[in-house]
Amino acid sequence: MRKRAAFTLIEVLIAIALMGLILPALYQSVDLLRESNRQLYDHLQKSKQEAEIAKTFFLDIASSDGNLTIRNGEYDRICIERCQNSLYGLNRPKVCWIVLKKENTLARVEGEGYRLPTNTEDKVAVDLLLPHVTLFDIYRNKGEVLVLLQQEKKEPLVFMVEGVTQPKKKKKKKPKKPKLKQATTTETNTTALPSEPIPSPSPSPTLPAEI
Repeated sequence: MRKRAAFTLIEVLIAIALMGLILPALYQSVDLLRESNRQLYDHLQKSKQEAEIAKTFFLDIASSDGNLTIRNGEYDRICIERCQNSLYGLNRPKVCWIVLKKENTLARVEGEGYRLPTNTEDKVAVDLLLPHVTLFDIYRNKGEVLVLLQQEKKEPLVFMVEGVTQPKKKKKKKPKKPKLKQATTTETNTTALPSEPIPSPSPSPTLPAEI
């Protein structure tokens, strides 16, 4: 028997046909794997971003001196007057978390000596964090602050900060009234005078009757 040195033309054509059937399926599975990896990467990046936002928000409230201003409305707004958690190296800046009208974007404003809405002269840093916010509510009860945050078509983000006590107002001290010195009495020797009867008043003279 003679050994075959090569494939026949029919065998080569059959192999090419089989490869033509297998390769598209392989490419499709590879594309699906790439798409799933991309979606997983995007999900992890967004989850990481949301975790960083929640962490920054938590630290802003927890590191405050308790002087918080919460304004309720369609979307709540919170301003921390003196915050130790500065992202730009400022010394106890004012930090506000608000929802902007443009695409309902959650923003963080950090600066010194500014008021909302800010002016062009104010030196502030504005970080745009989450777009399409549908829920942003803040509740405060004594030493607890509850935050509810939700993006469109996503799970809500809820966290609570405890131990945020309001600063005690200093009572104004009333000026002390000067104490009056008590007068010292000295005893004097007095001689008693003999009591004399009080003379009775003399009767008034009667006037003669008119004729």
